[in-house]
Amino acid sequence: MDLTTLSALAFTLVLWASAFAGIRAGLEGYGPAHLALLRFLVASSTLVVYAALARVRPPRRADLGRIALLGFLGITVYHVALNYGELTVSAGAASLLIASGPIFTALLAVFFLGERLTPLGWAGIGLGFAGVALIALGEGGGLRFSPGAFWIVLAAFSTSLYFVFQKPLHGRYTPLEVTAYTLWAGTLWMLPLLPGLPAELAAAPPAATWSVVYLGVGPGALAYVAWTFALSRAPASRVTSFLYLSPALAIVIAWVWLGEWPSLLAVVGGAVAIVGVLVTQYAGRAPASRGIS
Repeated sequence: MDLTTLSALAFTLVLWASAFAGIRAGLEGYGPAHLALLRFLVASSTLVVYAALARVRPPRRADLGRIALLGFLGITVYHVALNYGELTVSAGAASLLIASGPIFTALLAVFFLGERLTPLGWAGIGLGFAGVALIALGEGGGLRFSPGAFWIVLAAFSTSLYFVFQKPLHGRYTPLEVTAYTLWAGTLWMLPLLPGLPAELAAAPPAATWSVVYLGVGPGALAYVAWTFALSRAPASRVTSFLYLSPALAIVIAWVWLGEWPSLLAVVGGAVAIVGVLVTQYAGRAPASRGIS
């Protein structure tokens, strides 16, 4: 992997890892739903400009239903749920919970894609869920589960559905096109949340508004452009393996930006969950027998 590709990948990871702290900062002036809507109005506008320059093709009519579903799951549900979760869950712990998403993806792939797991794979899933429980307990004070953790687990499950159901599109479109289509569709799903946003925008402190703008332009748009560039220059398996660095980056960024740190139990749970994910991803899969179309 050359220096240019590594630079694009590092740029992407820093932007995506910073999103968790950015959400916490944005919630100082916006409700969870309005934060998601404003963020993706900004992101959609940014991607429209880039798509015009990159000559992104329009999607086929036959794929519009799937794209609408993907936008709802991967953008609308994921980001609204994540925002609600971060009302009470620290940015670092939220990133650790989201990092457990491949566990859900592996389970869904068993049912929808015909993939099979080895006994080691099922053990990895068990480890992953144990880690998620520890994170939820850690953010709840150690005696109860944090309510916000359930919202973030919902976000992780929703994005796992998104990853499973987007697979048929990758044979027909580039990764950037799939991202652009689903991001625009997800933004359209959020438009019913518009009432009250102008008043909230007028009352929000500038720091919160700039945080949301950053979330839209940086993690919401530019990171995807850099990510697709990295994917075009290196094997996908090598590129995606770097995503496991994201929680550590998110914790450091949240400490620098917000002065917050996840609980020790949440960090231990995150480590357990990531080990479970790694076991499932790299040692727990057997050949698939059927696929989704």
